[in-house]
Amino acid sequence: MSRLPALLLAGAVVLGAPLLSAGAIAQSENEVYNRIEELHGNAEAFDRPLRQLVLAMRSGDAETIAGLAEYPLTVKANGETYDVENTEDFVENFEDLVTPETRRAVGRQQYQDLFVNSDGVMLADGAVWMGAVCEDNACEDSHWAIIAINN
Repeated sequence: MSRLPALLLAGAVVLGAPLLSAGAIAQSENEVYNRIEELHGNAEAFDRPLRQLVLAMRSGDAETIAGLAEYPLTVKANGETYDVENTEDFVENFEDLVTPETRRAVGRQQYQDLFVNSDGVMLADGAVWMGAVCEDNACEDSHWAIIAINN
């Protein structure tokens, strides 16, 4: 049985998103999950913020996306680099910070197409990066958050 939480799979089915891409699949959901667990730990906790982000990008829900970010957040948009200090700044400048192309690309993200390395989890060919952010210096607890946006 897959270790991938049913929540993400159920969300994809409910939303009508295919679980398999049209092209060749280089990795399975289990391989992605295991890679996240191996490099970052807390892989089970990744699925909820990922699903929230994908849904929020589809609907352009700036408040939800802002709530998923770690601040200060580096955003590259319009040929500039911005250091967004807080959720209010993010929401106020959402249209400039997250392009429609990025919203569409992240809104179509499939779990098996995620790229995972020691920096975090890459969505939409690098448009958004999520990482496990430590709660304290010992890093015994962490939470998943958007750590960069690259339009």
